Amino acid sequence: MVFRAMGAAPKLVVMLVVLALLAALVVPGSASAQSAASRIVTIRDAETESLVRRLSHPLLRTAGVDPGLVRTTLIQDRAINAFVSTGNRLFIHTGLIQQSTSALELVGVLAHETGHIAGGHLARLPEEMRNAMLRSIGAMLLGGAAAAASGSSSPLVAGMLGGQASAMGEFYAFTRSQEQAADQAGVNYLDRLGWSSRGLERLLERLLDQELLATSRQDPYFRTHPLSRDRLEFIREHLSRSRFAEAPFPADLDAAFAMVRAKLDGFIDSPLLTMRRYPESDTSAPARYARAIAQFRSGRIAPAVAMVDALIAEQPASPWLHELKGQILFEGQRVADSLAPYATAARLAPDEGLIRLSHARVLMELGQPAQLRQALGELDAAMRTERDSAFLWRQVAVARGRLGEMPMADLALAEEAMLLGDALAARTLAARAEAGLPPGPMRLRASDLKNAAQPENLPPRRR
Repeated sequence: MVFRAMGAAPKLVVMLVVLALLAALVVPGSASAQSAASRIVTIRDAETESLVRRLSHPLLRTAGVDPGLVRTTLIQDRAINAFVSTGNRLFIHTGLIQQSTSALELVGVLAHETGHIAGGHLARLPEEMRNAMLRSIGAMLLGGAAAAASGSSSPLVAGMLGGQASAMGEFYAFTRSQEQAADQAGVNYLDRLGWSSRGLERLLERLLDQELLATSRQDPYFRTHPLSRDRLEFIREHLSRSRFAEAPFPADLDAAFAMVRAKLDGFIDSPLLTMRRYPESDTSAPARYARAIAQFRSGRIAPAVAMVDALIAEQPASPWLHELKGQILFEGQRVADSLAPYATAARLAPDEGLIRLSHARVLMELGQPAQLRQALGELDAAMRTERDSAFLWRQVAVARGRLGEMPMADLALAEEAMLLGDALAARTLAARAEAGLPPGPMRLRASDLKNAAQPENLPPRRR
């Protein structure tokens, strides 16, 4: 599992960003908004991402949306939340998975977010945001004119507050209608798949209990998805006539969900909390999974490996267990021992770019020429899903450099620099690669990168 900081908050997040933009009209460059953006941390984990795909892709296909056009990002945050933003980007808080009592709750939220995507709701969002801001600005201008005429600041303050309240009231009505439409679409998608909407009902029931809590204590889902008892009543009415209301969820997906939830608990929460949540008396596979991770994070490598080995004996075809064993051994300074479990994980899940990348790292650490060549093959396989990973290109550059292939190393570093937004480094490295490569596709790629990194071809903020 990899944790990464995001430098900025996603664009056009429903409600929260609207509020921030309207506040910026009064207090430009809000420090609190900027500091909140800087604290966003994303995680990458092949097992969790695989589960999300297994749950969301059937919903997207049912809705007529190409799953390949939707990009999903996991945000490390204990709070319950999920949302979509422009560009068909789906964001899921790890807390939604950790605090869901069953896979059905997660599926219900994913169905709802699919309704937003399929309904094209975000296409109208910029216009509604702009209208809300214009109404707010108009009220401020009228208040300013009244203040100038009267010599008092009271009309200005009243105009600002009244205008923003009116603008946000209209925007809330717009978002409430979107939420209702997404609920309607979501339960229809679930019915078509033969999946129950019961999980969405349970989640809304829990969240409505937060109505009387202070805003700071409410889950973000409550604030970003306007809730009402009408929405809950709609779900209940649908369940009363749906023949899938009590349909059992696919057992393999339920089991996969339980393992992922335990894994997130083990990696995100403190080992002490994990051991309390999953006591020794709980002998289920998810509980032992969480405890193995807690042992690993506490530096107890041998007990952690022994616990994972016991799970592997029960689930030998699980790539995730072999991957975890490899990670424990690799980070426990037993690099040579980590090679076999990583190789097994890569064989069992050949399309998981993150696993292929981890396998490549082990091969590179061992450092023999044949292993470096094999590592390049693994990195090339990882490129199918991880081409936008700057870290991957850095590993390619390291492997090429150790093999003495400096122009190819420069080309990989140029790719990394472009992804990191360092246009000057990208131009320099691409030009050097172009000069050293023979005619062919790689030299053409170097030329393309060099041209793409020219100031006149970059957006203004990156020149």
